[in-house]
Amino acid sequence: MSLHICNCFALSNYKQAHTRQPCFSNSKPNPSSSSSSLQTPPHFTKRSLAFSLVAPLFLNGVLPNLPIFAEELELERYTDSKEGFTLLRPSSWIKVDKAGATALFEEARSKGNNVGVVVNPVRLNTLGEFGTPQFVADKLIQAEKLKESTKDAEVIGVAERSGKDGLQVYEFEYKVDSTRGGMKRIFSAVFVTSKKLYLLNITHSDRPESPFSPHTRLMLEQALHSFDATT
Repeated sequence: MSLHICNCFALSNYKQAHTRQPCFSNSKPNPSSSSSSLQTPPHFTKRSLAFSLVAPLFLNGVLPNLPIFAEELELERYTDSKEGFTLLRPSSWIKVDKAGATALFEEARSKGNNVGVVVNPVRLNTLGEFGTPQFVADKLIQAEKLKESTKDAEVIGVAERSGKDGLQVYEFEYKVDSTRGGMKRIFSAVFVTSKKLYLLNITHSDRPESPFSPHTRLMLEQALHSFDATT
């Protein structure tokens, strides 16, 4: 997990006048996909059926927040009442301790796939005081490229959404080609509340010869969108 990313927020408060960025997905759903998904063969599993129904919603930028989809995507709620954040995380991933991480979950068979949260005190009152989503995305990529192990890094998507009580949340998707583990896909979300910065980092292998599945992508995106404050 790229814990060093928090260092970019130690800079002085910065404001830039940019417009908000669109949601991650620019793809359009296949007009025939919704109708064909209703003609589900009897041998479809419950998980396959749920996936076929929810996929067009994600691809069209509509993000359902229903418990049934969390269950079908093998996610479960994790809440840290002390630090004041909550998220959905892969139910089979194991919680581990690591210096600098407030919470860290790893896939048992591939520890390079992980979900981590870092909480640090800051002088900011709001995330907007630091900069726009695009400005923060640029800082994240700069931090990645400074690592000796990084061969290349590229932003895939930038977005902004509202969390609890209108809390400003930035979301990012980018890919990193590293000498340590090859190609990785990273989803990040960040918000500021109560003079603390909360950073979620989701890292998953995405090598050309073994890309992650659509099911895995939906699972990780739902975890990303679930990251929020509790107070």
